[in-house]
Amino acid sequence: MNEILMITPLLIISGGILLSLIVEMFYKKSEIVLPWISIALFVTTAYYSLLTSYQEGIVFSSMLAVGGLTHLFYFIFNFGAAIVVLLSIDHIKKVGIYFGEFYILMQSAVLGMMLLASAKDLVIVFIGLEQMSVCFYILTGFNRKSSSSNEAALKYFLLGAFASGFVVYGMALIYGSVGSLSVSALSFYLLNGTPNIIFVVGLLLFIIGFSFKIAAVPFHMWVPDVYQGAPTTVTAVMSTGGKAAAFSALLVVLIPVFANLEKNIFIPFLSALAVLTMLYGAIVALSQTDLKRMLAYSSIAHAGYMIVGLASANQDGATGIVFYLAAYTFMNLGAFGVLSMIESKDNLQVDLQSYTGLAARYPLLAALMSIFMFSLAGVPPFAGFFGKYFVFVSAIEANLTWLAIIGVLSSAISAYFYLRVVVVMYFKSTGTPIEVEPSYQALLGIFISALLVIVMGVFPNSIIQLISFFVG
Repeated sequence: MNEILMITPLLIISGGILLSLIVEMFYKKSEIVLPWISIALFVTTAYYSLLTSYQEGIVFSSMLAVGGLTHLFYFIFNFGAAIVVLLSIDHIKKVGIYFGEFYILMQSAVLGMMLLASAKDLVIVFIGLEQMSVCFYILTGFNRKSSSSNEAALKYFLLGAFASGFVVYGMALIYGSVGSLSVSALSFYLLNGTPNIIFVVGLLLFIIGFSFKIAAVPFHMWVPDVYQGAPTTVTAVMSTGGKAAAFSALLVVLIPVFANLEKNIFIPFLSALAVLTMLYGAIVALSQTDLKRMLAYSSIAHAGYMIVGLASANQDGATGIVFYLAAYTFMNLGAFGVLSMIESKDNLQVDLQSYTGLAARYPLLAALMSIFMFSLAGVPPFAGFFGKYFVFVSAIEANLTWLAIIGVLSSAISAYFYLRVVVVMYFKSTGTPIEVEPSYQALLGIFISALLVIVMGVFPNSIIQLISFFVG
């Protein structure tokens, strides 16, 4: 009974999904009620997770972790999802996908994310990954009348299934070497000897499979088309919660594995992955005029910065990744939130030209968008700056100074396309006037995101100390 109480956040979300299904079945206008049920569900789970984060433990035959870092990830997933729901209420009406199932799929995706973050066994990692991915495949193609949405869903499904194959094959090779898929068994195996080639190949395939999910180069090919074709608020949750969940799984598996490796043979691979991902995302984003595609390549570059923390293979690197994920979640949600408000019902007004002179007509939206652009660019005192700072410092501490220097150069390149948006909004003459449909729920979500980005930038030490306590 005690173990069941310890997984209360998972039970809250699971119970909420069942309740939402019942509402959907028996209430004809479920799309009116379900967003508020979802928000209550996500906020309750986020609050309870923070409240019980000090109750650390491992339950159900060492398959699930509770408390500590796991509950911090629960907070990021659930609070981020609550903001996405606020952004979606009016947006899905506007684009013609106003159905209650949207929110049930969102809840189910969050449950998959939570399983990934709490996994202490590779079987649970795979279950959580598929739970999340299947929901994302459906949400990507949710606008079934749009050919671009259908195309994006098919591409995402095919390449996602391909990536899952890498993960499963890697797990099979790891099991063949260790005789178990428990993370603690993997650590014990490495503590008592040098890993054999089958184990190394298995772990490498596992990392490659998740490299698809985090959009690392050269496994990024699905990202621009999927992000552009999916409904904007779906893109928001995929680029934030989905990426955070994938990184949480990598941290769960790699932190104990790297800690027990006498010589970390994966550092060169992860370093090369980080360099390619940072530079490719930053350079290709320069030529984008569609803001959804620009944020897609931006997402690739940010994945590269976080891989720098993985390559560092130290506690500061893991701490920096968690801080970065929290900061990135809220600044990216805010940016996509502004995008979803300005986007027309025909999926137009997403190009850079549409933002010309936005500050003159909609000064509040322009100011909020500027905050997110500055933070994504890494301008102090916003959260994005400290996210990059912490992962780059961890690289220097791991004697990977050259990697941190490349990260700084990539960040300098990316500043151009972020600040270009601000310049267009404030310093270009007004082009063709655009009309923005008011959405108070979306504005609330965007405002909360902006507030969190500012607070994390003003008080980074308090947050990093909390994360360090649980990572350590």
